[in-house]
Amino acid sequence: MSLAPLASGRGNPSADCIADSAGGLTFDLVDCGPSGSNPDSWDAALVLRRRGGETAADEVRLPLVHAGDGRLRAVLPSTMALPEGRWDAFAATAGGEGEEQRLVPGVLDLRSLVDRRPDPDRPSVVARIPYATKHGNLSVRGWARAPHAEAGEIRLADGVVTVQGRLYGVVAGADAVAEARCRRDPALAVTVPVSVEGGALALGYDRHFAFTLAYKELAEAWEAGEDPWDLWLRPGAESGSVRIARILDDVPDKKEIFTYPVQRVCSAAQAGPYYTVDNDLSVLVAPVTG
Repeated sequence: MSLAPLASGRGNPSADCIADSAGGLTFDLVDCGPSGSNPDSWDAALVLRRRGGETAADEVRLPLVHAGDGRLRAVLPSTMALPEGRWDAFAATAGGEGEEQRLVPGVLDLRSLVDRRPDPDRPSVVARIPYATKHGNLSVRGWARAPHAEAGEIRLADGVVTVQGRLYGVVAGADAVAEARCRRDPALAVTVPVSVEGGALALGYDRHFAFTLAYKELAEAWEAGEDPWDLWLRPGAESGSVRIARILDDVPDKKEIFTYPVQRVCSAAQAGPYYTVDNDLSVLVAPVTG
């Protein structure tokens, strides 16, 4: 559970938020509507607006209703579509003539997000994490993956990285492979075999996967500067590729939190895994520093 941040001093209304394990969110606001107003209408709403969006699909209005104790409640069900991105939260109160106020976070209860294990047979995975922005405002980071490859333990050894994880909405066959794709030149790719584990191994597939990638294979194509390689998993020869990411927990931005040591690959280059701003897993080959 995250405690409320220090007051911003702007008088903006705050919202507590409870996240459930299915991907739903419940927002509770202290009643900020005018006396005698009726918030049980679309005139009083919690508005989620996708950052950078310009279409009607980039705004979601959730009705605010009385929840007792002077609070207004809005619910975002896990079944409601929310395209991937960062969604800023606003309060539009009844009688406010359309005026919106940016919400600040109150108590964020994210306990149900820790070590989430959705039903692996569901065709898609929904993840939504409310968080405080660097300016102290309330936003929601949302993902919708169909299917999904969730990164788990990452092990580093001499010149290699081993990634373990779990698949959702798809199974890994005996011919499953992992792909490292060069972002600079999509035609450059390194493929390594994937191993599967568990009781279904005898059937040739399972939900768990693991693979080991040697940095030297990526460094062979390195020219200079920073060279990111994005990691994908192809469950079978006839399957499409699935981006490997880590979204099933309570950490909205992993890039600066989940950090890994780099290793020297040759005299001039070093390499190591990292999470992107979208919590996707990649490997960076870059000039040696220090």
